[in-house]
Amino acid sequence: MMLTSIEEDFREKVCAQTRIASEGQDRFRVFTPFLFNDGDHLSIVLKQERGRWMLSDEGHTYMHLTYDLDEKDLRRGTRQQIITNALSLFQVEEREGELLIPITGDQFGNALFSFVQALLKVTDTLFLSRDRVISTFMEDFQQFIQETVPAQRCTFDWQDPHHDPQGMYKVDCRINGMARPLFIYALTNDDRTRDATIAMHQFENWQTPFRSLAVFEEQESINRKVLARFSDVCEKQFSNLGANRERISRYVREMIGAETA
Repeated sequence: MMLTSIEEDFREKVCAQTRIASEGQDRFRVFTPFLFNDGDHLSIVLKQERGRWMLSDEGHTYMHLTYDLDEKDLRRGTRQQIITNALSLFQVEEREGELLIPITGDQFGNALFSFVQALLKVTDTLFLSRDRVISTFMEDFQQFIQETVPAQRCTFDWQDPHHDPQGMYKVDCRINGMARPLFIYALTNDDRTRDATIAMHQFENWQTPFRSLAVFEEQESINRKVLARFSDVCEKQFSNLGANRERISRYVREMIGAETA
């Protein structure tokens, strides 16, 4: 298919504002009006490899997402499922971070339409509903702890079997093997922060030996009074997970190494 015919097919199947520009032999930049949330355009290249035409983002989409997300978070949990579903639905392949779609016959326009849809679906990982964002944060938190602490030393959703058989005062993660176990809370909103405050007060009333650590999804979103009350009972806090992974990991490892049972 001639270059002018390819461009016409793109415009017919995708949108009239689509255009292409040569960047070398068998390589063309494809310009569309579709944008990332920050205003940058999707990066799409039409190229030929080993006699086969394909559309590729050349790794740009994942790179763009990592401006706001840790790359590991794209490879697990809810975000990974969204991406996997999007690629499967539109028959897009991944090759070491590069997203691409082979073009069958002269179906250039159809391929571009599917490719744009897939890239936009992948970027939806930045626009999850509130419930799914919370779910993803908790998944990220658990995955992070599992990477940091030996499995035999941590229990998620722990409750005191003697004082709290009904599970009214659960701890998101209890790190054992120390004279004073480390209770870690993953906090997403005011309600969970209040619950953690009440739980730690209750553990104090029961004279339960423990140390405490809180990791917020976004501490700035917590009501000031709620946070102030929580800060009175919590020993150590981190304002978010994404920017503090190394600090949290170092702190937890120092804790479990310094205070053994």
